[in-house]
Amino acid sequence: FGNMIFGPTWNRDSIASVTITFKEPFGTQGRGGYFDEFGIIRDVMQNHLLQILCLAAMEKPVTTSPDDIRNEKVKVLKAIPSLSLSSCVLGQYSGDPDSEDPDARLGYLEDPTVPEGSSCPTFAAAVLKIDNERWDGVPFILKCGKALNERKAEVRIQYKDVPGDIFNG
Repeated sequence: FGNMIFGPTWNRDSIASVTITFKEPFGTQGRGGYFDEFGIIRDVMQNHLLQILCLAAMEKPVTTSPDDIRNEKVKVLKAIPSLSLSSCVLGQYSGDPDSEDPDARLGYLEDPTVPEGSSCPTFAAAVLKIDNERWDGVPFILKCGKALNERKAEVRIQYKDVPGDIFNG
């Protein structure tokens, strides 16, 4: 709604998927006791990634006032059906004994501040749908985790293929 180029294509007719990613290259680094109370879903996914999803998917607010923006975000959240377990992947990082980085040699359960036998996820991926006219059928993929291969915060909009592609893509 704020861009003349993208505005007409910002919908299910042109967009194949939206992926929102947050990756950290380090583990809990001795803060596992705190992290274990919340996990990656409550720490990152339900707060940060859902805010980004709402901003990307919301309709144009009446004004730029915080209340009007919040109202449009709430409409997006209300249009997301409950997740099923089959739409989610959860994981927990393990150590790499061959790593040159001493922190990378330790897995989540080897952090002395983590409760023994914890099943707290340190990685989560979920595919959400938004049941409204603009986004019907477009998967919104949220991914976040600790101790991954790189630091990254990214929103990737995947447009649909163009019919009659002359570039053999």
